[in-house]
Amino acid sequence: MDWLANIPMIGSPLVTLVAFVVLIGIVVAIHEFGHYIVGRWVGIHAEVFSLGFGPTLWSRVDKHGTKWQLAAVPLGGYVKFLGDKDAASSGASEALEGMNDYDRRRAFPTAAIWRRFLTVLAGPVFNFILSLLIFAGLSMWMGLPPDRPTIGEVTPLPYENGMQNGDIVTSVNGTEIASYEALYTILADISQGTDYSPMALEVLRDGRALSIAAPYPAAPLISNVMPFTPAYNAGIEIGDVILEVDGQEIHSFIELKTIVTASESQTVDLKIWRDGKELNLSMTPEIMDYPDGQGGFKKELLIGVNLGYYFEQARNKTPTPLYALQFGAQRVWDVIYGSYSSFKHMFLGNLSVKNLQGPIGIARMSGIVIEVSWFDFIALIAMISTGIGFLNLLPIPVLDGGHLLTYVYEALRGKPPSPKFLQAAMFIGMVLLLSMMLLASYNDIMRL
Repeated sequence: MDWLANIPMIGSPLVTLVAFVVLIGIVVAIHEFGHYIVGRWVGIHAEVFSLGFGPTLWSRVDKHGTKWQLAAVPLGGYVKFLGDKDAASSGASEALEGMNDYDRRRAFPTAAIWRRFLTVLAGPVFNFILSLLIFAGLSMWMGLPPDRPTIGEVTPLPYENGMQNGDIVTSVNGTEIASYEALYTILADISQGTDYSPMALEVLRDGRALSIAAPYPAAPLISNVMPFTPAYNAGIEIGDVILEVDGQEIHSFIELKTIVTASESQTVDLKIWRDGKELNLSMTPEIMDYPDGQGGFKKELLIGVNLGYYFEQARNKTPTPLYALQFGAQRVWDVIYGSYSSFKHMFLGNLSVKNLQGPIGIARMSGIVIEVSWFDFIALIAMISTGIGFLNLLPIPVLDGGHLLTYVYEALRGKPPSPKFLQAAMFIGMVLLLSMMLLASYNDIMRL
C-alpha cells in the first residue's frame, strides 16, 4: 500500500484510516459473527447484526429475519437478540411479556442458561480462532527454518561481511555447529564480550566448504523501532546501523545501551549509516516499562529500539498443517498471557497505565505497520483479535465476561441476580469501561 501514501495532499493519514477500518472491521465482524452464528445454532434469534454504531449507511433483512447493517462509526459492532432490551443484553425488553410462545422460545432472556452462555462465549472464542488460523497460515506461507543452521537474508552493513544467503554454518571461531540452537548460543556468548573483531566461520556454500569472516554478532543494527518512542519520533528506521553516539564510536548494541543509560534523559546525538549514507539524528531518551525476563516489568531509560542480528534464518521448510495449528495456538496463548500479565502489573502499580492504547493508538500503529509489511499487518490483526477476545472475557459487567459470570451465578443459585444488582453492576461496569477508554484515548493524544 506504499502507493497510497504517496497520493498528494492525502498521504499517510489515509493509509492509517484505511488500515484501521480494515483491522477493526475484521476483528469486530468475527467477534459478532461468533455471537450470531452460535446463537442461531442453539435456537436464539438475532434481530440486528451491526458493524459500527450510529446512523445506518446500508442494511438488508435476510430470510431468517435478521437485519444486517453497516453504521457510520466503525469503532465496534453488536448483535441484538430477540427479547433483549438493548444491544448490551442488559435485560429483557418490555415486549417480551406480550410475545407468543414461538418467539419466547427464540428470545435470548428466556433461553436456557447453557444456550446463553455458549452464545456469549462464542464472540471471544471466534477471535481466538481467527488469530490461531492467521498465525498458522503465516507459518505455512513463510515457512520454518531447516534442520541445519542455514543463513537467510543478509542485511547490508557498513563493514565487510562474508555471509551469503544459503550458507550453512558448520563452525564459529573453531567451535563446531550442528543446529540453530548451538549457533545462537555461541553468538549470544560472543555478544556479551568486548572483543569486536570479526568472527571466523566455516560454511558450506553450494556444497563447497569455505572459510569466511563475519562481523561481531551484536552490531548496533536496528531490528525494530517501537512506535511513539524517541527513536521513532526522531526518524530511526529498521536496518539503520549506529556508528557514533555523542561523537563516540560504537561497535555493539551494548555500548549504545550503556551510553543511553548514562545520559540521564539528556539529548543524545547519533550518527547512523543507512543505505550507504551517513545521517545525524538527535533524540532524548525516556523512562519506559521494560520486561524483566521474569514475568514482570522494570523501568529503564530507553530510546525505543531493539537489537537484531544482521542475518535471518532461512525459511525453506514447510510445516505440516498440524504443526502450524500448534504453532498458532502457542502464539495465541503467548498474546493472552502477555495481556494478562500487563493488566495484572498495571493493577499492582508495577506497570504504568501510560502503556494503555486506545483507538487512536491502534489506528496509528495500523498505519505504521501496513507501510512496513503486509505480513506484519496481518500478524497485527491476529494480535489485536486475541487482545479483544481477552479484554471481552474480563469479569466486568457490560463485557462478555461479566455476562458469563452472571450465568454461572444463576446456574449455582438457581435464579439470576436481582434486577437492582444487575442495574448497579452494569452502571459500574460502564463507568470502568468508559474510564479505561478515556484514559487510553488521553494517552494516545499525549503521544501525538
